[in-house]
Amino acid sequence: MTSTSDTQGGPVTVSKEGLPHWLAPVVRAAETVQPLQLSRFLPPENGSGRQSAVLILFGEGERGPELLLMERAGSLRSHAGQPSFPGGALDPQDGDPQGDGPLRAALREAEEETGLDPSGVQLFGVLPRLYIPVSGFVVSPVLGWWREPSPVGAVDPNETARVFTVPVADLTDPANRATAVHPRGHRGPAFLVESALVWGFTAGVIDRLLHFAGWERPWDHAKQVPLDWHA
Repeated sequence: MTSTSDTQGGPVTVSKEGLPHWLAPVVRAAETVQPLQLSRFLPPENGSGRQSAVLILFGEGERGPELLLMERAGSLRSHAGQPSFPGGALDPQDGDPQGDGPLRAALREAEEETGLDPSGVQLFGVLPRLYIPVSGFVVSPVLGWWREPSPVGAVDPNETARVFTVPVADLTDPANRATAVHPRGHRGPAFLVESALVWGFTAGVIDRLLHFAGWERPWDHAKQVPLDWHA
C-alpha cells in the first residue's frame, strides 16, 4: 500500500512498502533510534511546548538520493536566512498532536512553503520528538519519500528565500562538513552545501540521520565555522 495524504483532514497513512532499497538504512534508523541519540534537548516532561512538525523529504535526483530544504527569508524576526526543513506549528485542523496531527502538519506546511504536491509523498516514519529550547517548539520529524516529484519553489518570498535540494553525497562529503560555533558558546554540526550554511536543529538532525543510517564519512570536527550574533 502506498501513502495517500490529505492535508485538509482526510486519512494520512504511513507505509514502508515499495521504498527504494537505499532508504532501508533510514527506515531501520527511524525504528531503532532513541531520543537521546538524536539530541540532548527533549520535550519537557510537563507537556509544555508548542507542537510542531518538519518534513524530512528524501528524493532521487540526477546525483542520487537528495533532501529537500528551504532557506528562510532574511527579513524574518527569527532564524532569518537559515536553511531548514519545511515545517511549522500544528494548526487545530491538523488533528491530534499525539496521533496523525504531526503527519498532516508536516505535509501542509511543506505545501504552503514550497508548493510541494503532498499526493506525491509517501510517509514512511517519524523520528522521536525533539525540543528547540530557544523557541519552545516540540518538533516531530516526519520522514517522507518523494515518490512522484512535483515542482517546488518559494511560495511566499516574505517567508521563504528559496527552496532547493541537496544531494546526500554532498552532505556526506567531508569537505562540506564543519563545526558551527555560536558566539554564546554552543557548538554543533554544520554543512556547507548549495551556497548555504546549514546549522542548528536542521544540521543536527541531518548529522544524526547520516550517522545512524551508516552513511557518515569521517570528517574534521576541528574545522570551525563561526556564527554571528544575529544567528
